[in-house]
Amino acid sequence: MDLAISEATWLQSLGPHSHELLEQVGDVATECAKRADEHDRTGTFPAKDFDDLAAAGLNAATIPGEHGGLGLGPLNGDTLTLWLMTKELAKADLSLGRCWEGHTNSLVLLHALASEQQQERWFDGVVHRGQKWVAWSGEPQARKPGEGTRFGTSITAVEGGWVLDGTKAFATSATGADWALLLVNTAGPGGARHADAPPEGLLLLACDLSDPTVTVDESWWDPIGMRATASHVVEFGQTFLPEENLIGTPGAYLHQGWQSAFTPHYAASFLGAAEGAFDYALEYLARQNKTADPYVQQRAGSMKVNIETSHLWLAHVAQLWDSGQRAGAQRAGNSARHLVEHLALETVDHCVRACGARSLVRPSPVERILRDLTFYARHDNDDHVLATIGRAALGETHDSSFFKP
Repeated sequence: MDLAISEATWLQSLGPHSHELLEQVGDVATECAKRADEHDRTGTFPAKDFDDLAAAGLNAATIPGEHGGLGLGPLNGDTLTLWLMTKELAKADLSLGRCWEGHTNSLVLLHALASEQQQERWFDGVVHRGQKWVAWSGEPQARKPGEGTRFGTSITAVEGGWVLDGTKAFATSATGADWALLLVNTAGPGGARHADAPPEGLLLLACDLSDPTVTVDESWWDPIGMRATASHVVEFGQTFLPEENLIGTPGAYLHQGWQSAFTPHYAASFLGAAEGAFDYALEYLARQNKTADPYVQQRAGSMKVNIETSHLWLAHVAQLWDSGQRAGAQRAGNSARHLVEHLALETVDHCVRACGARSLVRPSPVERILRDLTFYARHDNDDHVLATIGRAALGETHDSSFFKP
């Protein structure tokens, strides 16, 4: 794919090591793409993909170098390399990109909030044993029509720690992760998005998912897309979480606005999906000898501009994080997340319109990309994201992390 114009801008900030890492992850992603259809059809977690990432020494991307990791991400001064790695994996399989996001973002939180002793304990498992992490918050409070399941957790302080009961939904990598960072609220169900409780009620606790009191209900997760994220309902039955698994001070996740560090990371995955559709379109249109059609040329031009624009926005936000301009990075990250969602969805639509209905017939990856991206773009309410951007511009009170109206 020819992205020479934008590459001159956003690739110039990357050093030789970053280019080497992107080449490595590209090789792994090529193999992951071959398995994406099977994972989608069966709704199974991409375990072999993570095995390949670990074998290539890529799974500890956001762990700092002194702990044996690659030292990427917003705390290590190299954010764009991480997001471009995510883009490559999402291009192969958007579900894999989401699971990878959850893993690397969790390690960012450990780096930011965990004690040195905790970091030594848990980073070692990732670096040397390929352990996979995820962060779970989801506790929707209102049932949808026809839904019998009620979600939410309650946590009780006991000697030496806490006991957790209840369920979390949208638990990404539920059948694949080894450890989970649980965002639970002492005020009751609601997780990180509890509407009434003070921030200090939010605890961040590490949970060993091999605990027999933690079980997975696989019956609920039957979505139109993102099936291979295995985002099932997870049930906690008197699960004991020891004091040494408390990460940071209560409320630190909200007070420090860590969700805003991950918002543009979603955009990197959106971009990967768009780029996958664009690459398919270029190959398809050339094989079908349709490249001289002026309408096809317009579609191809729009796709190229969308992808270039998305890269430039990600590079801009990454630079803000790397230079320590946190407030600016939060604002720009929300803008990037909003814009790239629309550019990515538009790119996939251009692909389908240029290539026709055959692009939506398996084994075309576009059929899966369309379903996955349409579903994953609902991760946040884009109307609320845009309103948050507007409130910030108007000097109104706003929540940069959860886009509460």
